[in-house]
Amino acid sequence: MQGLTINEAAGTTGWSARMLRYIEQSGLVSPERTAGGYRIYGAAELQRLRTLKELLESFDVALSDVAFTARLAADPRLQSAIEQWLSATAERPEDVDPGDWLRFEQRKHERLLLDAA
Repeated sequence: MQGLTINEAAGTTGWSARMLRYIEQSGLVSPERTAGGYRIYGAAELQRLRTLKELLESFDVALSDVAFTARLAADPRLQSAIEQWLSATAERPEDVDPGDWLRFEQRKHERLLLDAA
């Protein structure tokens, strides 16, 4: 197996070893593993890391944005739910008076916060 260890890859790419682990956890890069479980970064992974850095800089996006986009592409249910949310317009429930809508929404949020605590 030919390649670089995580520390060598970190030194070559400018990413820290911690960030390389995060990038792998996010599913953006998948280095091979030795029999002992050590990550080995080959030419394909180094290219992927270089082009990832270029992508982030070119579009001024965060690594988490790219990771979420990858998750979105892999999960049709999530993609559909987000598309529905983006295209939805806020509508007052029929049983809520127009003058009470703000208070109604505030109460809903307060209950959600209490339930989360």
